[in-house]
Amino acid sequence: MIPRLAVTAGEPAGIGPDLVAMLAADGCAGELVAIADPALIASRAEALGIHLQLRAYQPGQLPAPTPPGQLLVAAHALANPVVRPGRLDAANAPYVLDTLRHAAAGCRSGEFDAMVTAPLHKGVINDAGIPFSGHTEFLAGLTDSPQPVMLLVAGTLRVALLTTHLPLRSVADAITGERIEAVLKVLDAGLRESFGLAAPRIAVLGLNPHAGESGHLGDEELRIIAPALRRLRAAGLALDGPLPADSAFTTAALARCDAVLAMYHDQGLPVLKHAGFGQAVNITLGLPIVRTSVDHGTALDLAATGRADPGSLRSAIDLALDIARRRSA
Repeated sequence: MIPRLAVTAGEPAGIGPDLVAMLAADGCAGELVAIADPALIASRAEALGIHLQLRAYQPGQLPAPTPPGQLLVAAHALANPVVRPGRLDAANAPYVLDTLRHAAAGCRSGEFDAMVTAPLHKGVINDAGIPFSGHTEFLAGLTDSPQPVMLLVAGTLRVALLTTHLPLRSVADAITGERIEAVLKVLDAGLRESFGLAAPRIAVLGLNPHAGESGHLGDEELRIIAPALRRLRAAGLALDGPLPADSAFTTAALARCDAVLAMYHDQGLPVLKHAGFGQAVNITLGLPIVRTSVDHGTALDLAATGRADPGSLRSAIDLALDIARRRSA
């Protein structure tokens, strides 16, 4: 099987167009289709000294591996074609979202086997008057998916999030038994379907220091988390927890699980990014499509400088290829 991947170039002023050009220069075992303004990709390739032949993507043809130095482009025009690397322009926010819509629709129709997203800038989209909290939530809305789950992968380390882009003040109120059960069911199914694990073992962190210290440092573990885990264990899920977060990422603890569920964004992701920043992959579970992404932001200061590292996007493409092949088997 030769998977066909839709690759969105993300924020035009950031490093997304750079990374797409860099990867196309190397070629790919799958077929890459950039969803972007071809003039933007061409100008960024020229700035980086990359000789890149762009060809218009024609739907309906059989996919073929991407040769080094070539790239198919499904064209979307920028609202403001004068893009200054490193300088955000709210006029181009609708363009960024349109590329996501195109890629997601193509995945749902079967035209694409997966979508891979370069980083976008949440702030400038909101500055354009468009409420937006992130790729995960946006794609869930596009695909009518009630429970998306953000999972980041660095080598054998997999960390999922119960809550994603919330202020810390709001996290405790968002932790409910219903959410825990829904997220863990999606995580368990995703580990089976996307990673081929027959019986996934999941470590679940507590919310409070020392997992609440038997209720002395907070009672969410006793009232909410532990009862939800008991119900899920009775349904057949292999779960350990709630565990103190400060000892759950030791080598011995990680050897006993296939994934870790953190209660909030900055409880789990600093550990994962320390382990593999620049090579880690963000995958959204709970969607009817395959979506992977980078583990970093737009790096506006690196755009068009040649100093951006394409490692995370390359890893995201490799993982998307693996998942697409596994699901087609």
